[in-house]
Amino acid sequence: MNKAKILVLGPCESGKTTISNFLADATETSGGEYHPTQGVRILEFENNGLNVAGRSVTAEIELWDCSGNQKFETCWPAFMKDTNGVVLVYNPDQPNHDKQLEMWYNTFVYNLGIRESHCILLAHHKPSTSNQNTVQIPSSMSKVMQIQSNLEDDADGLRRDFGNYLSKLFTQLSDKREQEELSIIN
Repeated sequence: MNKAKILVLGPCESGKTTISNFLADATETSGGEYHPTQGVRILEFENNGLNVAGRSVTAEIELWDCSGNQKFETCWPAFMKDTNGVVLVYNPDQPNHDKQLEMWYNTFVYNLGIRESHCILLAHHKPSTSNQNTVQIPSSMSKVMQIQSNLEDDADGLRRDFGNYLSKLFTQLSDKREQEELSIIN
């Protein structure tokens, strides 16, 4: 079976837990009140019917919903271990999120050598907010796939976009594994 560890990262109060719960079909609800994640929450789920290299596969996903609070920085090396992908979540209505996004990107994508194609930049529009993006995305992230999400207006669109991301991720991981196996044989 195909497996991947995907970190969900970003500034505090950007919607990481809401997005993680939605993508994992978790039943936890926060009741509308903000409850900051303490350290990390790991959600495990299966995604059936992913198109990987032209065939339909089932994939096991570990979605690591990481706290946006930098007081947990001492835990970051454990988060980083064996990471396959990163979802950077931000609130486009918060103008300070661009600087924070750059820190998260540099620490968890650039420094780990994670391919830009293994990363998503997700602008999470909270309920009753505009769908405008007031955050200026740093140029270092210009090649990262960008997704707008609004769970009230287009939840299916987010699920579809995330499925497409997973298909690309698992196809590239499968290609890499095959290349490694061929290099061992040769």
